[in-house]
Amino acid sequence: MRIGELAERAGTTTRTLRYYESRGLLPARRDTNGYRTYDEQDLRLLRQIRTLQDFGFGLEETRPFVECLRAGHPEGDSCPASLAVYRRKLDELDALIAELGAVRATVARQLARAERARKRLADEAVVPGGPEPVCELGGQTR
Repeated sequence: MRIGELAERAGTTTRTLRYYESRGLLPARRDTNGYRTYDEQDLRLLRQIRTLQDFGFGLEETRPFVECLRAGHPEGDSCPASLAVYRRKLDELDALIAELGAVRATVARQLARAERARKRLADEAVVPGGPEPVCELGGQTR
């Protein structure tokens, strides 16, 4: 098949396919007319790349999976190098989750502090149950 058909079947663009080719992820075969030609194996490679990228893997991180498929394995993640990439990605995700957890805890503490301060203001109001305090920017606090 030609590049346009492969791009359509893979749900991508010909420009992307040429980029993958330039990065050595997609083979560069040409027919006698000079047109790029691809087969079903190339479609499998593209689907592997796209799936991994959808999960947040960088293009270079897909290389071991592509090489595993090219080596004839039925799945791109059945080779040791692919498993190592999975492990590194899980470590990266765990670190990001921990970082987000810490940020969340900080925001929760700030919110609790702000709510206590607002309650103190309301309790000290001249008229209990009176109007809400007005924000310096002119809007009502809620």
